[in-house]
Amino acid sequence: MPGGLKMDGRIAVVTGAGSGIGRATAHVLHDAGFRVALIGRREAALRETAEGRERMLVLPADVTAEADVDAAFAAVVAEWGRVDVLFNNAGTFGPAASAADVDPADWRSTIEVNVTGALLCARAAMRAMRAQQPRGGRIINNGSISARVPRPQSVAYSVSKHAISGLTKSIDLDGRADGISCGQIDIGNAATSIMTEIGVGSGALQPDGSRLVEPTFDVEDAARTVLFMAQLPPEANIAELVVTAAGMPYGGRG
Repeated sequence: MPGGLKMDGRIAVVTGAGSGIGRATAHVLHDAGFRVALIGRREAALRETAEGRERMLVLPADVTAEADVDAAFAAVVAEWGRVDVLFNNAGTFGPAASAADVDPADWRSTIEVNVTGALLCARAAMRAMRAQQPRGGRIINNGSISARVPRPQSVAYSVSKHAISGLTKSIDLDGRADGISCGQIDIGNAATSIMTEIGVGSGALQPDGSRLVEPTFDVEDAARTVLFMAQLPPEANIAELVVTAAGMPYGGRG
């Protein structure tokens, strides 16, 4: 439970574990006592995440490829016997474009990673969770505050994250019979490389066309929030949680 209780070897799977929120969360989960399976496209980056930590399993996989995802989860079960928590984190910001201007190929690519990838990982996790004894587990989807309020020129990303909200609610409903709960964390401006991509550090585009250097917060604080959700007992679930940099333009965005 929150407050420092060690989780005594429970099994967590983190996607997009090679950098950013995924890497920070993998480290925090590991340090809290979880055994952590790392999924991502870049093996070298995953090995950097795992360096110096014994209870980690490196599983290079493309989350958009069904065979890769199924093989990765099968490897977790073969190694450790079960899956207790999935942090469904892998994603991409995609093109900076409005609905009028987005390239359909870029749109499809973003949806494939952010939505189809999340679905495939949730699918594999749910199948493992309902087959294991004792049954059940927890899925935590990384949404974004863009699941609630979009940034300008981010139609593909914003739509994909709104879709994650629907996925979260569907998983939580359909997982009830098998003891599977699902919640969503919507993070705003954790200091990661994606913040550089959208110009938060040098000036992010605002709805009025201006650019603003927005506040950020330490990615480890976002990771500790995921840990709080992961440590809840099976009787409790956080359906939705928002954590942002203090003072960032969120409430007035758009």
